[in-house]
Amino acid sequence: MIANNVPSQLPVSHIPSSQEKPPQIEEMAVDMVEEIERLEDFILNSTRIPFVGKTLVDEDILMKQLDAIRINIPDCLEQATQILQHREQILAEAQNYAQKIVENAQRRATQLLDESRIVQQAETQAHQIRRQVQQDCENLQRKTISEVEQIRQRIQQEAMKTRQQAILEAEDIQNEADIYADSVLSKLEKDLGDMLRVVTNGRQQVQVHRQTVSIPPRKDMTISKKAS
Repeated sequence: MIANNVPSQLPVSHIPSSQEKPPQIEEMAVDMVEEIERLEDFILNSTRIPFVGKTLVDEDILMKQLDAIRINIPDCLEQATQILQHREQILAEAQNYAQKIVENAQRRATQLLDESRIVQQAETQAHQIRRQVQQDCENLQRKTISEVEQIRQRIQQEAMKTRQQAILEAEDIQNEADIYADSVLSKLEKDLGDMLRVVTNGRQQVQVHRQTVSIPPRKDMTISKKAS
């Protein structure tokens, strides 16, 4: 068989190693995860509103944090592209290695021209190897592109979902804060109204009391009348 006649001096460095791994998927979105954790810490460390179980957040800071998450999305996509390029490099090395196998097989077949059966078998095997390697490379490339696209879509969906959830939570917190402030002001208004009524009633009672009590005439006025 031709496989037994392939020279063993091929460079080992061109053989794709199973230990060479592209960046892990968990590393792709590390920046985005850190920004999301910062957003979570910001919300958890914000001022809590008593009695309603809600948190009051600064809208400007919240929007800046969401912008930071949005900015990191292209970085995640770039990392996904780097994964694709890394895998394409592995595919290229595999193709080069397969090509060397084919070339060595063809050279060996040329040396055995007088044995037509062996030459024919070598050519057939070389063609099968080339076709199989090409088919495997194409399948792996399609699979890699599909995986990268799925990762990109999932990152975009998660980022959009996180942003929408943060906006909804901020709106809920703002509504709860408005309700709480209105309740406090309403109670204060009622208390002030009660105090105003107490003051008004007190003044009215003083005026009634003054009208009902007779005031004795002053002495200087009595002397003046006698003199006249």
